Amino acid sequence: MSGNDEKRAAAEKAALLVEPGMKVGLGTGSTAALLVDALGRRWTEGLRFLAVATSEATHRQAEALGIRLATLDEEPTLDLTIDGADEIGPGLALVKGGGGALLREKLVAAASGRMVVIADASKRVATLGRFPLPIEIMPFGAETTRRRVASLLEAEAGRPVDLSLRAGKDGAPFVTDGQHWILDAALGRIADPARLAGSLKSVLGVVEHGLFVDMAEAALIGTPDGVMEETREGQARPGDSSTCA
Repeated sequence: MSGNDEKRAAAEKAALLVEPGMKVGLGTGSTAALLVDALGRRWTEGLRFLAVATSEATHRQAEALGIRLATLDEEPTLDLTIDGADEIGPGLALVKGGGGALLREKLVAAASGRMVVIADASKRVATLGRFPLPIEIMPFGAETTRRRVASLLEAEAGRPVDLSLRAGKDGAPFVTDGQHWILDAALGRIADPARLAGSLKSVLGVVEHGLFVDMAEAALIGTPDGVMEETREGQARPGDSSTCA
């Protein structure tokens, strides 16, 4: 299978986890978009559930498919969130935020009884850090915050780290749905994701970061041999919706 085929297979397998009456968080990104499409098809077949979207883009997509939507304020406790990832490391530690929705993604995941990640095989890595780590910051005092983050990352990595302000399509800073900016940190390797996650949260001006540690319960990963399920403990087996429920 191609990468897109692997994503689609994982998304369609994950869509089978949604049961009637569930309250479900819908992720953001290319793989999550395939999930929403699959759930849209199940909706037309009669499945009824309530969804909370992690971004305006996902909300618009789900709304166009007729899926019933609510806000996290209206439904503060969810049964399940299904989302993609930019990297999946040991223990299902994740790097997320390539699509710019990391804050809402983390809020929705934290409100859920379970989080399941969907991805193609290229997202599975032995050590996080190959994908630049998104760090969401306040626009006010952005340069001061950038310097604080750069100093912290240099101390963590033992060397200067390439830290860039993400640009939008017009060349101006990319603006998240929460009206924040994003710094992308090219770390190369994150030896201790939990420690770095805690350190970044302590930096004044940082709103959130793209390290999701101890949040995902399982991952459905599309591979050339089919969809594999991996648990936080590292157990891998052929994907089967009955094993994930």
